[in-house]
Amino acid sequence: MPEILRWHDTEDPLRIIQQAAQELAEGKLVAFPTETVYGIAADVWIPEAVDRLAACKDRTEQKPMALALRRAEEILNWLPDLGKVGWRLARRCFPGPVTLVSGDGLAAGLAGRLPESIRRWVCPTGTLGLRVPCHEAILQVLSALAGPLVLTSANSSGKVEATTADEVARTFADRLALIIDDGPSPLGKPSTVVVVEGESWKVAREGVVTEADLQWLSACWIVFVCTGNTCRSPLAEALCKSMLAEQLRCTVAELPQRGFVVQSAGLAAIRGDQAAPEAIEAARELGADIQNHVTQPVTRDLVFQADYLVTMTQGHLQILLSHFPYEGVAPRVLCPDGTDVADPVGCDLTVYRECARQLQQHLQPWVHELVSSEW
Repeated sequence: MPEILRWHDTEDPLRIIQQAAQELAEGKLVAFPTETVYGIAADVWIPEAVDRLAACKDRTEQKPMALALRRAEEILNWLPDLGKVGWRLARRCFPGPVTLVSGDGLAAGLAGRLPESIRRWVCPTGTLGLRVPCHEAILQVLSALAGPLVLTSANSSGKVEATTADEVARTFADRLALIIDDGPSPLGKPSTVVVVEGESWKVAREGVVTEADLQWLSACWIVFVCTGNTCRSPLAEALCKSMLAEQLRCTVAELPQRGFVVQSAGLAAIRGDQAAPEAIEAARELGADIQNHVTQPVTRDLVFQADYLVTMTQGHLQILLSHFPYEGVAPRVLCPDGTDVADPVGCDLTVYRECARQLQQHLQPWVHELVSSEW
């Protein structure tokens, strides 16, 4: 029987990580908990281990196994020609219960360096499946290794996926070197498998993440940034939504289904506040609605996941560049000539109206260009 180490009540997680990494480096198989179901892993660079994993699963080459990566950015090492839609899904779904399958740039990526005996198990048909599991045990082990792991669900082909360590032990007995036990799998069902070809995608296997979720996750995300997220950025968000809906001939609520998600945030915002009353009125007069706006701060994830990061001033832009120098897309100032949209906080409604009109003026040509580029 394999050794079973309990993750949730250990006082020494480093020992578990080191032992799992050592077993994998020696070509042995290790079972891991994930957020979906339990999985069995082998080192991708050891052909004998990958062969052993395929035999353990009674796997055929017609059902290739996926690779587990440490972070979303690594997907471009394996699929360097992945388009903007695939990269959006990777940024927003990893780590998490989604497996992305694509062949965009496969030959030019790291898969081209794999021995043929390994490629036949992971990319025999010219596509490769990649995911980043959302569990600290496997993520920390991946960080201790030189490369990704071949990861497949802990069940024999055609059988129900294991959601507990006991089920894994009963099924695979002495074929594993180690099982890391972290209790029942939180989600209890497999990842959603999404096939990406160019700028289109389709669900190949239904799982935790729904098709409706994927529509939202694959959309173009626009984030407007100001200071407190109570006036300028929510006004820009609402006006942008209205203009996009008008151009696409849909409602604001339908924008995610048409490929656009528009948000706003503040560099000094407190989560949960409302828009300024004057901003609400200025928006209403221009046919936009921010009455139910809820403020949110700028975060690393929001910056990393944005396709367009638009600031109100040069000062906001410089703060973003200094605080998030390696994250996501380069920010830009809304005004084409680089001038600032002045903060109306503390002023009367007349100033808020002028601010809203200025935002509207700068947004109109930009939104038209945006729709043209995305469609």
